[in-house]
Amino acid sequence: MKLKKLGMATLLALLSVTSLLGQTSDNGDGTFTNPVIWSDVPDPDVIRVGDDFYLMSTTMHLMPGAPVMHSKDLVNWEIVSYVFDSLHDVPKYDMKEGTVYGRGQWATSLRYHNGKYYVYFSPNDEPYRGYVYATTDPAEKWELVARIPHFHDASLFFDDDDKAYIFYGTGQLRELKPDLTGVQPGGVDVTLFKRDASETGLLEGSRFIKHNGRYYLLMISWPNGGKRRQVCYRADKITGPYEKKVILEDNFAGFPYVGQGTLVDDASGNWYGVIFQDRGAVGRVLTLMPCRWVDGWPMLGDAQGRIPEIMEKPIQSCEAKNIVTSDDFSGSKLKLGWQWNHNPVNDAWSLSERPGYLRLKTSRKCENIFTAPNTISQRMTGPRCSGMVAMDISRMKEGDVAGLSAFNGDAALLSVKMADGKKQLIMSTESVSLTNKEKLVTGVKCEVKEIVALKQRQQVIYLRIEGDFRLNHDLASCFYSLDGKEWRKIGTDFKMSYDYRRLFMGSRFAIFNYATQNEGGYVDVDYFNYEQQK
Repeated sequence: MKLKKLGMATLLALLSVTSLLGQTSDNGDGTFTNPVIWSDVPDPDVIRVGDDFYLMSTTMHLMPGAPVMHSKDLVNWEIVSYVFDSLHDVPKYDMKEGTVYGRGQWATSLRYHNGKYYVYFSPNDEPYRGYVYATTDPAEKWELVARIPHFHDASLFFDDDDKAYIFYGTGQLRELKPDLTGVQPGGVDVTLFKRDASETGLLEGSRFIKHNGRYYLLMISWPNGGKRRQVCYRADKITGPYEKKVILEDNFAGFPYVGQGTLVDDASGNWYGVIFQDRGAVGRVLTLMPCRWVDGWPMLGDAQGRIPEIMEKPIQSCEAKNIVTSDDFSGSKLKLGWQWNHNPVNDAWSLSERPGYLRLKTSRKCENIFTAPNTISQRMTGPRCSGMVAMDISRMKEGDVAGLSAFNGDAALLSVKMADGKKQLIMSTESVSLTNKEKLVTGVKCEVKEIVALKQRQQVIYLRIEGDFRLNHDLASCFYSLDGKEWRKIGTDFKMSYDYRRLFMGSRFAIFNYATQNEGGYVDVDYFNYEQQK
């Protein structure tokens, strides 16, 4: 069913239903169910300005980068902008001389000070550096303020005297220039504390707040023989001495490792923890919980220190929203849920050459999806979800490969391939090997699960991937249709996983088209339909 062929009233009704299908955390009765976002939203930083909450998360090698999300209630979030469209410091961001998988925009820190919003992040690649961007409106354009030194998992902080600081690493503190254009000469440069003997993993994920005159540094730790947890260091002076307390240690809903995030208050003075949790192949999901101030410590969770499964929304009567959306490509711009794999080749895609369609052209020869430019993606979501595309394949050239993927370092692909003048639909799984430093693709292991010959006159094909991210599932199932009505399963269910070693992200719906022999072919994507089910 083509959305653009429907009447406007029917279209609006359908899009409204689709939006509701995509929202599972808001229960519609004044409560929500954790996780508040069941999708990959790692390294969160959240601030409140007036009645508005803003959230930033890591998307690394995806472009545009540094997504800015907005909410009125800490439950219903929407993407309102990105800090930057692309990065060009090194050719690898264009997939030349290597890739930047698992690099790029990491653990961005978000702050508001004297009428401006600021972010800091470091790409965690060579040449090592950090970026500071600023804006007066987080939903509009961000401007690059400066490139400054690299600080790992850093947190910006403006004190009451307007001095600017950055916390990073395993407890380091540096003073910055007031305009954030660099390190303050002769300023504060101290190690606040050292990791104690009980910690075997990195102290990282710095987030810093000040409350009732005290300084609080939030980090994650990994104790010897234990599980990842949230710890807090506090002091009466910014330079210390600091004392430590574990403020959250909970395996929620059978999944491990709730840890890394921040604290935020509402306009009524209530405090909350916004912490991510590892949930397998879908990625690092966002949980929301009470923050109870006990003897001057921000203790997270309920009275027993547990993350509530169902909880009253902090603010009532807010509209349901979702960060993943369907798209009929009828607008003049892509919807904000979409991100490209690395910098896009902007003259090789279009929304205007065939209005109402996303045209993806081949622009260089490559051998696999991991080196293909202009692969476009959105997050997959739990507990179960479905992504479907209608794709016009009539203008593919010999050697072209186009389709839909459950994309990660280990990926499931539904590919249409033009070979010897004939089209085949292939369900396959692919796994990439990368060098550690340059992130060069050194090999891709491909296993073909099923091939379906397509008739020459087949101009449009419908592809669907369903993801099941319930506990102990993490399965992707592939389907196709030749008419948009009758669907057939193809291949075998694919066991997805979170890729810590290579791409370092949760699984995503990805639409791709690349050339292995001749450049200049293209496909037209009519629409992408997304649904999320309980």
